[in-house]
Amino acid sequence: MKDFGKIILATICLLFAYGTASADTKFADETLKYVITYKWGLITKDSGDATLSLKNQGSKYYIKLTGKTKPWADGMFRVRDTLISVMDKEKFRPLSYTKVAHEGDKYAKDVIEYSYAGKHVSGKATKYREKKGTIKTENLELSADGDTFDMLSVFYWLRTIDPATLPIGQKVTATLFSGSHEETVKIWKVGAETVKLRNGTKQDAWHIRFTFTSKGGKKTSDNIDAWISKDAKRIPLEIKGKLPLGHVCAYLVNY
Repeated sequence: MKDFGKIILATICLLFAYGTASADTKFADETLKYVITYKWGLITKDSGDATLSLKNQGSKYYIKLTGKTKPWADGMFRVRDTLISVMDKEKFRPLSYTKVAHEGDKYAKDVIEYSYAGKHVSGKATKYREKKGTIKTENLELSADGDTFDMLSVFYWLRTIDPATLPIGQKVTATLFSGSHEETVKIWKVGAETVKLRNGTKQDAWHIRFTFTSKGGKKTSDNIDAWISKDAKRIPLEIKGKLPLGHVCAYLVNY
């Protein structure tokens, strides 16, 4: 289950893809809590928790996401991950990104510093990896043109898009800087569906799908699906991502 940690964080991040935002949205301070549920056949069990917080700090947004497995899942693959993104409020673009990952017996840290020249975006990335008690460092240069984000800031940008205005199948695209390479994220509306919530009620929703690919077009992870309420709040109702055995679902628990 080596991808367990990545999917926990990816599915949680996708919960923020849509909200009540518009292009000129100013985000207020917020703290949101989520539960991750593992499903395999008839087995359904809560396997992880995550907390997202956004704070206004002068001209910047400070965004932090933490994810961890529950005690029963720690024995399978223990996850304690933190993502931090600092964004410029006025231009709504990232300034820095940090990911600290404790997954299983591995430790990794990625740091990216952004710089801008017109539509061109550069990222100075530093990777830290622990091996046999020694931290090894690698420096990389990333580059892209146009809308460019990281795995945390991109989903606040996507909150500015109303899924009702997107024709079915029309894709929205942006570039993501990870710790070592550039990725392309594409999102599109599959259609309208009715979903059954955890409390047994049913609600009309938009079915949204996400794909992640490398520069050469190779998929870097499985597709992730989201169901977003069709009301004015556009609340993410359910997120699904695949694992080698079964899949995980993410649910907002403090709404």
